[in-house]
Amino acid sequence: MQHIYDLIDDVPKGQVASYGMIASLLPGVGPRQVARAMRAAPKGSPWHRIITASGAMADHSGAERQRSLLKKEGVTLKKNGAVDWPAHRWRGPSPAWIVKTGADPETVMEIVAGWRR
Repeated sequence: MQHIYDLIDDVPKGQVASYGMIASLLPGVGPRQVARAMRAAPKGSPWHRIITASGAMADHSGAERQRSLLKKEGVTLKKNGAVDWPAHRWRGPSPAWIVKTGADPETVMEIVAGWRR
């Protein structure tokens, strides 16, 4: 699970990613694995920046805390409680993450380009 945590650490304050966005960058990992990893995230991890593809908080006991943490980081929510995707969607991993993991930059760019906008 460390590779999942390394990637979510790359999501900056004020931005959010979906479970699927994270999974798409990690071969052999699916969105449900990312969700399980978020439930077991180490203390201090930015788990709260990972949300559902609809922009909503997953239905879990920490959803209110997640909303609160996101608001503290300046993330705006719509009236229905979902994140304002156009304003806060993660733009993809940093060059440092790409170098650290040995990911192919072109492949990463193609994956990020395929995320719903």
